[in-house]
Amino acid sequence: MNEKENPYADIINLPRPVSRKHPPLTMKQRAAQFAPFAAVSGHEEAISKATLKREQQFK
Repeated sequence: MNEKENPYADIINLPRPVSRKHPPLTMKQRAAQFAPFAAVSGHEEAISKATLKREQQFK
């Protein structure tokens, strides 16, 4: 892809911006931002129940 085809050609090789006000987060801090997020509540419980049911079928 040449520069005319790529709409981001003018910025693609620029250095990543670094905030002067906020220090960068550690990997642990970044991961913690998403820890409480659950896209589908009850998903883990449903999988556990289905697994138990399936295991009992094969006993």
